[in-house]
This record gives sequence, structure tokens and C-alpha cells, in this order.
Amino acid sequence: MTLEEFFRDNPECALAFSGGADSAFLLYAAKKYARRVHAYYVSSAFQPRFELSDARRLASELGTEMSVLSVDVLNIDAVRANPPDRCYHCKRAIFSAVSAAARADGFEVLIDGTNASDDTLDRPGMRALRELSVRSPLRECGLTKAEIRRLSRTAGLFTWNKPAYACLATRIPSGEEITAEKLQKTEASESELHTLGFTDFRIRAWGNGARLQLTEAQLPLLLEKREIVLEKLKRHYGAVLLDLEVRGEQ
Repeated sequence: MTLEEFFRDNPECALAFSGGADSAFLLYAAKKYARRVHAYYVSSAFQPRFELSDARRLASELGTEMSVLSVDVLNIDAVRANPPDRCYHCKRAIFSAVSAAARADGFEVLIDGTNASDDTLDRPGMRALRELSVRSPLRECGLTKAEIRRLSRTAGLFTWNKPAYACLATRIPSGEEITAEKLQKTEASESELHTLGFTDFRIRAWGNGARLQLTEAQLPLLLEKREIVLEKLKRHYGAVLLDLEVRGEQ
């Protein structure tokens, strides 16, 4: 099945839109092939502000409708406690909100940007999508992350090479309570490193310290700017550690 065929069979769709490369390409395809599509972005404490900016920019460039919904994920005990299946409880709340808004707007089909490269068996959040009958056209059509980036570049989408960005909650070890203060500290720290030229990295909480994960290509930049990186991160953390198991390119 192709995306054109999917949208021919499902001509009116509501899209749970994150602003990342996958859902961006899906929005582009839906705009091209579907009769009607509406994007729903969920704003929560787990999303950094730049994601909403990117989502708004793409929706504007494509000329598609987009609604911004707010979900207080930290008000959910099973999310705030950060158990191993936290993602399930979070996704359940977020997609329930999107589903309710979509139904109110007359949509019966809700889609998301899960692709054929995603390991759906080892992701607690996927259970929530199945329970809520969320369709994943990119996965159903066999489109991998690499293919989506290639097609996005051909389509002229600015998101074609946007690094994957897991939510801020993933920076906090499982079992450790998630607070707004911890999330704000993470977002501020990562934003400061972005201004220094770092991309596709993570700053993970490690006790009172920060564990910095970089791709191998960014290690020379870290050595060059080590002192200023320390200066910026020590404003928020008691210690700064480098994870020698480098991140793979996303």
C-alpha cells in the first residue's frame, strides 16, 4: 500500500502532530492526497518550546489547519511517578485528548507518525495507540526513517534532517519522580548547548549531575568548547559527565 492509496481509502484524517520529521512528512502527504486533514499538536511539560515553533512553521508552509491542545501530564500520578511504563500512561492521556478533539471536529480516523523503523514491540506507548485505534500510515506503508528523510528532502520540507527528539521526560531515570523544575532545567541546558552548535544530543539527569550524550562527530566540538560547556551546565547541575558510549546518528 502507498500513502496515496491510504488517503484514498481514508480521505479525512486527524493527525497527532509533533513537528518532527515523521509527522511532518505525513502531514505533507495528507495535504497532498487526502480530501481533508487537520493537525493536532499537544503542548505539555514534556515538549520543548522549539517543537511547537517548528510545528506551527510547517503547518503554515503547507497551508494546513493546526490546533494546539494542552495536557497537564504532571497531574497524572502514573506519569509523574515515572514507572517503566510511563510512556503508556502519557500517550494514553495525550492521544485521548487528540481523539476527543478530532471527534468533535468530525474526524473518525486518527493517525500518527510511527514509521516502519520504529520498534513497536518494545515501546509501552504503542499499546496506548493500539487501544485507541490510532492508525500509523508510514508504518503500514513500509516507510523507514531513511526513506522519510529522503522523500522529505525531495519535497523541500525543512524537517528532512531534523534530529529525532525524544520528550524531556526521557532525560530522567525511570523510577525517579518527574517535576516541572527538572524538566525546565533540562530544556534550558539543552537550549544553551544548541546555541554553541551542538545537535542531536541528550543531557540526562545522573543524581545531582548531568550525563552528556553526543554523537561521535560532535566530540571535537566538545573538546573545543569544554570550558564554556562546563560553565553553562554547572549553573544547573553539580557535576557534568561525558558518556563515552556515543549516540548514533538519528
